[in-house]
Amino acid sequence: MKVLLINGSPHEKGCTYTALEEIAKALNAGGVDTELLWLGNVPTYGCTGCGACAKLGKCVRDDIVNEAAEKARACDGLIVGSPVHYAAASGTVTCFLDRLFYSAGRHLRYKPGAAIVSARRAGTTAALDQLNKYFTINQMPIVSSRYWNMVHGSTPDDVRQDEEGMSVMRTLGHNMAWLLKSIEAGRAAGVPAPVQEPPARTNFIR
Repeated sequence: MKVLLINGSPHEKGCTYTALEEIAKALNAGGVDTELLWLGNVPTYGCTGCGACAKLGKCVRDDIVNEAAEKARACDGLIVGSPVHYAAASGTVTCFLDRLFYSAGRHLRYKPGAAIVSARRAGTTAALDQLNKYFTINQMPIVSSRYWNMVHGSTPDDVRQDEEGMSVMRTLGHNMAWLLKSIEAGRAAGVPAPVQEPPARTNFIR
């Protein structure tokens, strides 16, 4: 079993990384492999709705999104980490997830997902709500912790002093490992995937 962790901060080893690293340690202790993917600090294109991914099977822009899509295909779970910018996920994370889920969401369906955010002080719950919507629209079980998945601080050292936040990160890792093992056990016992109903689209203006 393997979980892909996305670091959506422009700082490779900053506060978001510190939180994700704590989750990874808990996952590893539970027998789950992890891979951390940093989105980098260069601009990431947003989705233009061109529809090319439906024909190509991947995003027309061959960048970090397609790299992540290949990793998502091989992983069993996904955790997305973002700093809080103006009470929302970072612009990089938003652009990245828009394109990842639009072009490759099928690779993540039914796989457990979780989001974590890092802030100096506030805006965390709004950012978490935004990120969790990607999972719910894609039929992914959301993994919870004992509190909202957030850490606070301006530096990695600050985050490490956030005892409650770090405990929440570890609990999230333990819960993710447990759910992955439960899914694996269910699959081994012959429990089938949910029946897929054909999609229906209702337009409110006719």
